[in-house]
Amino acid sequence: MLPVGYYIALSAILFTLGALGVLIRRNSIVIFMSIELMLNAGNLAFVAFARAYQSLSGQIFVFFIMAVAAAEVAVGLALIVAIFQTKRSIDVDQLNTMQG
Repeated sequence: MLPVGYYIALSAILFTLGALGVLIRRNSIVIFMSIELMLNAGNLAFVAFARAYQSLSGQIFVFFIMAVAAAEVAVGLALIVAIFQTKRSIDVDQLNTMQG
């Protein structure tokens, strides 16, 4: 079994890549995928600590995070498709106004 530090380091790297994706990229879908990467990095940390301390509470918490993330994907992609149908672009810089 690998030490918990390795899992936490991998989780930190994934979270940093997700945060950079949100801050740097302009495509809505890439930003959306970066947010999902950040959620999964948090999930990895929860599972690593749950395994290290022999507790199921961290894994149960991850299950609820995954359920919320699935709902977020459904709503987020529906919003992106609706915005694309009206604006013909999913570039974040072009979506600075919320007018009809």
